[in-house]
This record gives sequence, C-alpha cells and structure tokens, in this order.
Amino acid sequence: MHDVIAKNVFFVKEHVGMFKAANNFDIHDPDTGEIVMECREENLGFFSKLLRFTDYKRMTPFDVQVRTPDGQQIVRVTRGISIFLSNVMVFDHDDQHIGGFKQKFFSIGGAFKVLDENDRPVCELKGKWTGWDFRFMAGDVELAHVTKKWAGIGKELFTTADNYVLDIDENVPMDNGIRQLIIGAVMCIDMVLKE
Repeated sequence: MHDVIAKNVFFVKEHVGMFKAANNFDIHDPDTGEIVMECREENLGFFSKLLRFTDYKRMTPFDVQVRTPDGQQIVRVTRGISIFLSNVMVFDHDDQHIGGFKQKFFSIGGAFKVLDENDRPVCELKGKWTGWDFRFMAGDVELAHVTKKWAGIGKELFTTADNYVLDIDENVPMDNGIRQLIIGAVMCIDMVLKE
C-alpha cells in the first residue's frame, strides 16, 4: 500500500471542459496544494464516449485508475454496463481484487454498500438528497466524510461544483485497505450517484 493514502484530508478537483466524455480528477494535499494522486479514465471506448453525451450516461461502463503523479497505481475502479443498479469492482496497485460497491435500491440522496474482496459489507456510503454531503459509516462510526464545504485551518473553504473534500477519520489505521476502498468510492460518487 502506498504512503500517499495514509493522509487524512484530500482535495479532489475535477477537470472541466466542453464536450468532455472521460472523468478526470486531480487529488491535492490541501495543506500544500501539491497533486498527490491523479484519477484518469483513459480506456474509454468509442461507444461509451458517445453515450456520455446522452441520457444513458449513468449506464455507461468505466475503468478509472487512481495513480501517483509518477504513475504508480493506487487503486483501479471498474464497472460494466449498468441498467438499474451499479456493481463496481475495486483493484489494488497489483490489479488484485480488493472489494467493490453495490448501489442500494430505493435510497434517497444516494447510497451504496462498500464490500471487501469476499463481498462482505465493510461500511456504507450514505448521502443527503439536499446536497453534496456523503458519509462512510460502519454502523454508528463515521470512517470518512465527503463534502463540498470544508472548515480547514481557521477558515471556511467552499468548493465549486466540480470540487470536493475527502476527510478520512484519523482513527482509520494508515495501513488498512478500507482507505483504498474509500478513495475508490469517492471517484464513483460522481459517476454512479450524481451524474
């Protein structure tokens, strides 16, 4: 597991552009502004690109790689065609299956279960239908929080529509694989729940 995911706070900035089919993000250390990870969707097929500009966008497959700026893979997130509910697979730096996400049916605001490599629930992502506010919950314990609004270093930072902050609880062990699943899930929020 790479050291970069031992950090607790990440600022996620989406690349914006007209006629953009692929989802691409830069993940910054908010204290230094340095890019610590890059999330790229490079292997997007021709028909998937076309469908991204239609009402079928949420159904298209994806293959997203989160890497360090020097190219080391941290996590890879894939999904095939999704008709009703998303079933997403997550792989580690060696492309070994480490878990996935299953979207919940009938969730207001969006939710999905985060699963380990044996499809056992690890935690659940829960969202508010009123805005961009998501929490990773293991029972009553919050493991991480994703929001567009962040209180950091004595001032309030409001992110734009394409940017948000991931705050992993300091009690989540630095070497725990749940960190990879959380980072992978954050990249999926936009593609699975919010598109």
